[in-house]
Parts: sequence; C-alpha cells; structure tokens
Amino acid sequence: MTIGCTPKTTEEVIEKPVVEIETPQEPDNPCTTFANLSPSDRDQVETAYVLYKDLYDLKQYKKAFPLWKKAYQMAPGSNGRVKYQFDHGVKIYSEFYKEAMDQKLKSSYVDTVMMIYDKRIECFGDEAYIQGRKAYDYYYTYPDHATDIEKYNLFKNALIGKGEEADYFIINPLTKLMYDLFQQEKISLSEAQDVSKKISDAVSYGTANCEKDCEAWKIVNSYAPSRLESLEGIDGFYDCQYYSDKYFPQFVANNTDCETIQFVSRRMYRGSCDINDSKMQQLKTAYTTHCYTPPPPPGPCSQANTLYNEGKYSAAITKYEECLQGVTDNDKKAKYKLLIAKIYYRDIKNFSQSRKFALEAAGLKANWGEPYLLIGKLYASSGPICGPGTGWDSQIVTWPAIDKWEYAKSVDSSISAEASQLINQYKKYMPTKEDVFIRSLKPGENFKVPCWINENTKIRTSD
Repeated sequence: MTIGCTPKTTEEVIEKPVVEIETPQEPDNPCTTFANLSPSDRDQVETAYVLYKDLYDLKQYKKAFPLWKKAYQMAPGSNGRVKYQFDHGVKIYSEFYKEAMDQKLKSSYVDTVMMIYDKRIECFGDEAYIQGRKAYDYYYTYPDHATDIEKYNLFKNALIGKGEEADYFIINPLTKLMYDLFQQEKISLSEAQDVSKKISDAVSYGTANCEKDCEAWKIVNSYAPSRLESLEGIDGFYDCQYYSDKYFPQFVANNTDCETIQFVSRRMYRGSCDINDSKMQQLKTAYTTHCYTPPPPPGPCSQANTLYNEGKYSAAITKYEECLQGVTDNDKKAKYKLLIAKIYYRDIKNFSQSRKFALEAAGLKANWGEPYLLIGKLYASSGPICGPGTGWDSQIVTWPAIDKWEYAKSVDSSISAEASQLINQYKKYMPTKEDVFIRSLKPGENFKVPCWINENTKIRTSD
C-alpha cells in the first residue's frame, strides 16, 4: 500500500472565548483566580490581562510576553471562566519556537507549551479536547519533538474521550497515523479496526451535526473515509456488517443491473457474509436472473474468476497470474493484465501495483488507450492519499492524471470521449494562479509530483 502526504485541516484550532474578565460572581476554580488575590495584586493582574491582550491582538508577541507571564503566573484561572490566556501563551511560545535556532531552546519552548496545556486541564478540565490540541501541535508545529506512536496515542485518547463528538481537527492526522502505523505493524489489527470504526462514527456524526465547523468537516469527509476505505484491500480488516451497511444499499437502488449485482456480491463475500443471509440470497437470485452465464471450462482462468467473484482478491490475482502463463495471445494477455490492474485499483487499493500492471498491459497491445485511462484515474484518485483531499498537495495530482488522459486520446480514438470527459471534469481541480504564484512557480514550468506518483509534468492552473 502507498503512504501519502500529510493531511491538514484549514482552520487554526484556537478557541475564541468572548467572556469578559469582569463578572458579577466568579465561579469556583481549582486554580488561582482574581478572587484569591489581595486588592492590590488583583488590580495589577487585571491590568496585565488587559494590556497584554491589546499587544497580543496587534501581534506584538514579544512586548505582550512579560505582561502575559505576569497575568498567567499570578492568576492562571483569571475570573474562573476565561480560558484564552492558555491559547495566547501557546501562540506566544510557538512564535518564539519559530524564531529560535538552538535546538535545546526549541525543546524548552515545546515543553512549556505542553505545561500550559496541562495547566489548562488542571484549571478547566476538558482533557480529551486538550489531548487533541497537544497531538495536533506535535503533528503540525513540533513534528520532531514526539514520535508517531506518541502523537497517535494522544489523538486516540482524544477520540476515545469524546467518542462520536470528537473534534474535527484530530480526525485527518489520526486517520493517517493509524493507517501508517498499522501498515508498519506498530499497532495490532484489532486496535486498527477499533480506531477505524470510531473515526468513521465521528465523521458521520460531525458531518451530520456540524454548526460552525461545517466547512472543516467537509474537508475531513473528503479525506478520512477514502483513507479508511483503502483498508478494504487488507484481508479480514472489515466484517460483513461493514460491507453490508456500505454497499448493499447500492444493490437496493439498482437491483437489476448486472454490474451492480456483481460488485455488491463481491463486497459482501469480501466481508465473509453468510451465504444463507437474506441479503446474500437476494443477491444470488438477482445474479441468476440478470447475470448468469455458463461457466468457462475448468482451469486457472476459471478459478481466478470464481475467487474474484467471492471477494478473494489476492488469491484471484495469484490465480490470474498462473492463468497468464498459459496464454500466448498478446491481446488476451493484455486484457488479463489490465484486469489485474483494475483489481488492485478498485478492490485492493494498491495504486502502485495497479499502475505496474496497467503499464505491462499497455506494452502488450499497441495503440490501446484504456490502460492510460486507468493510470489517470489512479492519479486523480490520489488527492486523499497525497494530501488532505483539498489544497495544493491534493490538487497537483490532476496534472499527471490529465497527462495520461491526453496521451490515451492521442493513441486510441475509441476512448477519446471518456478521456475528454475526465479532462474537463478534473481541470477545475487544478491549482489556481495564486496557488502557483505564492510558491514562486510559473505555469508551463516542469514540476515533479511527489508522493507515490513521482512523475514529471507541467504546471497548469484552473483559471
């Protein structure tokens, strides 16, 4: 399986409390608040809060720092309700971190940020949210100051703590870390399955119930489900219930279409669904009515087809490769190679292997555009693998995708209409001129798209 680039969210994870410092009655708080101070100290601290915040709002962080430090150290609980002093402290130290050159000093700033988070938990609780904040900062701002497993555990604790109401900003990085660590065998199958289910529940709930963060949830929904779906390529990762919930509605909506019947049947077999289950029986009846054809003569090719229809994708590929050994006709061999490429694409989600077999298929049959159509689809589908699903890293995959579709048109007029449709569909997802300009690049320049694609192309824009 390929490992993609860093997923991101688009909104900075900073709370913006609107509570005034002065309140008629200060609530109880385990940390020192204004109410715990002498009149003279209280006056000093309240003044420090007001003055530092004015400077902070002007982004004069160095000038704000001594006043913030005085306010924070003398009354971290403020009026018992305000929390922004913690967010401001994190921001100030993160700015210091960016400017520091000495690694020990950088580490001390990171340690201080984490201490501020711990103090916030002490004063105001909400540990799951703060665990997520810590993880988010380690992942994006201080990536070298925690291991992937440490970041993963913080994200996981935040997810478990909030359940389906998890904060949107933890989902994409947690999904990627879970995926990568499972591929590296650093977390178990059972743990990956459990976390995957919790992520899926949180995405469904957050997308359906969002209020102010709906745009952020859209970005999450464009990345996490695709990354989780790629785990379908791992034997036994998802159970029958998963495949039934996800795919059987497609059959219900189109229960006479043979292609749909076969596709859903394969997915249900993939989940080891009981053949006597009512849904499996419905699929069997529909297949007999709308799809049945006499079986081919026994042999590796026939066995491969059977394995594939039963959702046993890896075993089917092995048998197709055995089948290929007895095929001498290049056209027929090319079709089997392309079929294997499609299984790697649609079912196992191994894009690099899919490209390999597609190129081998193309090499066996001259002027054949279909393998290049598939490779273009592989590239275009890599937005959630090579980036967050939106933004630069996810958009640049359209360039090599369009290259492949243009080439497919040039060698095979029979697929010209489909290639043109795909080109027109994906042109709008290319980066804008502004996206290119801010990276000191120019349209028309050569560019190497990284990630698993690793292919040279030319820069183009959507406007």
